[in-house]
Amino acid sequence: MAARFMQRLFPHPLLSVALVIIWQLLANEPSINSLVFGIILGVLLPFATAAYWPNRPQVTRPWRLIPYGLIVAWDIITANVTVALIVLFKPNRNIRSAWVNIPLDIRTPEAITALAGTITLTPGTVSVDLSDEGHALLVHALHAEDPEKVARKIKSRYERRLKEIFE
Repeated sequence: MAARFMQRLFPHPLLSVALVIIWQLLANEPSINSLVFGIILGVLLPFATAAYWPNRPQVTRPWRLIPYGLIVAWDIITANVTVALIVLFKPNRNIRSAWVNIPLDIRTPEAITALAGTITLTPGTVSVDLSDEGHALLVHALHAEDPEKVARKIKSRYERRLKEIFE
């Protein structure tokens, strides 16, 4: 009975926790008011939208989200510097923009969405399209001497970890 009540109150507990954390990060300064409002958002939004999420996303190893987030944050920082150096100092004729097709081993929509979001968050690359069956992702790279190397890096650095997290 109590478990069922908690399931109805918190239909997506990870989403609730994420909303509270994101709200705290968006607040200009931490306060009890912003924490309480974040908790209210963390309870109300998943509860109000539960009918639109018939299947709860499966996160098989949630603790692996932390190192994945740190890797993505580090890659975003280094990619910002790399893109700035390319834009400021590399002549246009030497920039090798490329379309990179990445065959996917991950199959869950959550993992594919996280991969596409990670690629787009990293400066210099943008996820552009997903194949009809969800077996390949098309990415545009600002500068890629070897597009195959970019695909291998994305698969080994991000997709492998997302597969461990979601599948």
